[in-house]
Amino acid sequence: MVKPILLALGAIPVIVALLISVPLLTKNEIPISAANSFDRIEIEYTKHQLKTIDYGVTERTGAQKTEILVIKNDGEIKYSVTEQGYLQPDIRSSLDEKKLNKIKALIKETGFMAIPSESFPILENVTEYQKSNVKVTLNGRVNQIHWPEQNATDGFIPPIVTMVESELDRIISEISE
Repeated sequence: MVKPILLALGAIPVIVALLISVPLLTKNEIPISAANSFDRIEIEYTKHQLKTIDYGVTERTGAQKTEILVIKNDGEIKYSVTEQGYLQPDIRSSLDEKKLNKIKALIKETGFMAIPSESFPILENVTEYQKSNVKVTLNGRVNQIHWPEQNATDGFIPPIVTMVESELDRIISEISE
């Protein structure tokens, strides 16, 4: 028969392992330590609000509103909006180092740069939708991805793409307020 002291001694390493692993497994953020100061990144994020107009025999898809966000490696931001063909004044700002490192880590550690640039077919009955584009240059390597909003296509948009999109949309909402 096993003595209770041996069971208690055997349970100690198991308890310590659980105390260490549970916080690591339940954490849903990307570690900012993944980005280092040697990484060079430039992000160009474009959103188009598109509308298809039917002319009887032909149809044309045009942008009602276009937003362009450019983030440089030093955190410099340039935000441009074109609405109904008229360019609004640019908004210039800067991103603090913590947010810039968060975006770097999100792109670097999630495999974003390995996502193939594929086209997503637009459903036939959709006449108004948003189409987005992200061009990321990370340490000289370029990846550009185009995708429509999920309800405009039956293709699968990778969750990491929508995560990067929501982070960039958050930056836009902060600087445009």
